Amino acid sequence: MDTTAVVFAAPGRLGLEVLPLIPPEGATALVDVCFSGISTGTERLLWTGDMPAFPGMGYPLVPGYETVGRIGKAPRNSGLREGDLVFVPGASCYGPVRGLFGGAASRIASMPSRLVKIDEAMIESGTMLALAATAHHAVKLSRLPDLIVGHGALGRLAARIVVACGGSPTVWETDEQRAGGARNYRVVQPNLDERRDYSCILDASGDTQIIDRSMKHLARHGEIVLAGFYSEPLHFVFPPAFMREATLRVAAQWEAADLTAVLGLVTSGKLSLDGLVTHRSPAADASAAYETAFTHPGCLKMVLDWRTYQ
Repeated sequence: MDTTAVVFAAPGRLGLEVLPLIPPEGATALVDVCFSGISTGTERLLWTGDMPAFPGMGYPLVPGYETVGRIGKAPRNSGLREGDLVFVPGASCYGPVRGLFGGAASRIASMPSRLVKIDEAMIESGTMLALAATAHHAVKLSRLPDLIVGHGALGRLAARIVVACGGSPTVWETDEQRAGGARNYRVVQPNLDERRDYSCILDASGDTQIIDRSMKHLARHGEIVLAGFYSEPLHFVFPPAFMREATLRVAAQWEAADLTAVLGLVTSGKLSLDGLVTHRSPAADASAAYETAFTHPGCLKMVLDWRTYQ
């Protein structure tokens, strides 16, 4: 059995390739993909070649960990049925081609335990679940953030989750194209923010200078949560952090509990995933879609439509 997938052959080189679909050992489900999202964080680093050394890293590889599809075949007693809509957090089923993420393909083979059934209304917005779980993991690490840096997709999700949890965050954004779209929180230019008493600052920008830039706005005994992915070493001037007895915390990969919590917030109506997918492209035009996702500041989330391959 074959599948058509996006393949990063090397930094700066990507395209569609037909690959053998090699199911993992054990009971396997087959998923016919509807939509897959493009990450402007990790996938951009894979594209530029700036991705730090990471387990499973290497080329060629299939990117993508934001996938929604329908069950084409499911093992008996798996709890899944043909036609079920599921969220897929990536896959590794392409033989010699690495599946470090592996979700950008027309058909995926996966262990059923990795698949999450979702409502039909989430056929496109469900691609945001991995990023929402990432935001939830960062928000819930410690105290509730009252300042979020960056109003991209991750920053918006973090702000919405804070609001859903009863908070009222401020969001910093320097790009006018990304300043709009706030929902029950305010977005300001960092240089216009005079507050110096934020108790928890969450960075969703990936700015390697963010510690120094935000430290002067932090309250004594405050905390900075690093929720971006940083390709360059982070450093900061020590005395301001010393004077505040500041805490630095790193947010890592989301966990199953985060995904469960996010689905609960969405189902209850406390969290909306609407308005985050701003661009759509047929999977056949993947090369142009990735370029737009990586270069257009107005693109919060680009999704590839794989339905013509079914």
